[in-house]
Amino acid sequence: MRSEFCNAIVFHQHGSAEVLKWERQQLPAPGRGELQLRQTAIGVNFIDIYDRSGLYPRPLPETPGREAAGVVVALGRGVRGFKVGQRVAYVLGAAGAYRERRNIDANHLVKLPPDITDEQAAALMLKGLTAEYLLRRTYRVRRADQVLIHAAAGGVGSLLTQWARFLGAKVMGIVGSEAKIAMATRQGCHQVFVAGRDDIVESVRRYTRGRMADVVYDSVGKDTFGDSLNCLRPRGMMVSFGNASGPPPPIAPLELARHGSLFLTRPSLFDYIATREALEAAARAMFALVRAKKLRVHIGQRYALADAAQAHSDLEMRRTVGACVLIPSSPDGGD
Repeated sequence: MRSEFCNAIVFHQHGSAEVLKWERQQLPAPGRGELQLRQTAIGVNFIDIYDRSGLYPRPLPETPGREAAGVVVALGRGVRGFKVGQRVAYVLGAAGAYRERRNIDANHLVKLPPDITDEQAAALMLKGLTAEYLLRRTYRVRRADQVLIHAAAGGVGSLLTQWARFLGAKVMGIVGSEAKIAMATRQGCHQVFVAGRDDIVESVRRYTRGRMADVVYDSVGKDTFGDSLNCLRPRGMMVSFGNASGPPPPIAPLELARHGSLFLTRPSLFDYIATREALEAAARAMFALVRAKKLRVHIGQRYALADAAQAHSDLEMRRTVGACVLIPSSPDGGD
């Protein structure tokens, strides 16, 4: 197979969304153990913004993006178990998804069930697998647990809410505006609080009748970290898994004792899907809930791949609900 050309989003310096540029690049034939994908839908996540802004510094130039779905168009040497025309999806620890076509190690791909759409898969691979490990393995949520979820109307938050409700938890959600209350309620929150309007700690105390939360899932970071700790019961678990408002402040271990012998963890998806077996097991559990209609994928925004800067701006300004996906403009990966 000869080299081809495709379009991609690239940034040559860290900064605001305006640093994202639309560029044409040469794509070599897939190497040994690789597949070449024509990408059909690409997920947009806060980690893409962290990469672009420099919070997670990376060598430049860089193409953002960690998850996507597509169709296999070519096989490299040594690839087994996949074929041309097959629908697949992936999530990676390294960036590079905002492009029309790409080569990727076959070990990172999962095959898509026929009743999972490409857009669903692109919105699920990072966010859905994140919900899976947070709820089933970081803190194993059980029936009647009191669970507090920040950004409950967002991409990860809406999946966490639904899955926690399916597990039998009492789900409290926090949203950024009153306009998002209805969305969070539809996703399964028993009670919704509004950041900036409600005193979150006192609201949790009243709702739980003083019991407080067994676990807090905090993807916001700096602005919410202190309140999150104060919302926990003694020996509760604080799960800090994102930095939407910036990194949380340093904390001395003694502070956890002062708050009631709390547990604090800062997990990463890629430590939970580090093996092929772990990736496939997590994906099976996630897809099974979607196919059983216990987990609904709400794609609130769709953008052309060339409009990635607008997608980043909307996500940063909290103008989005549910998941955001980018759609490559051409089915053949060309102009």
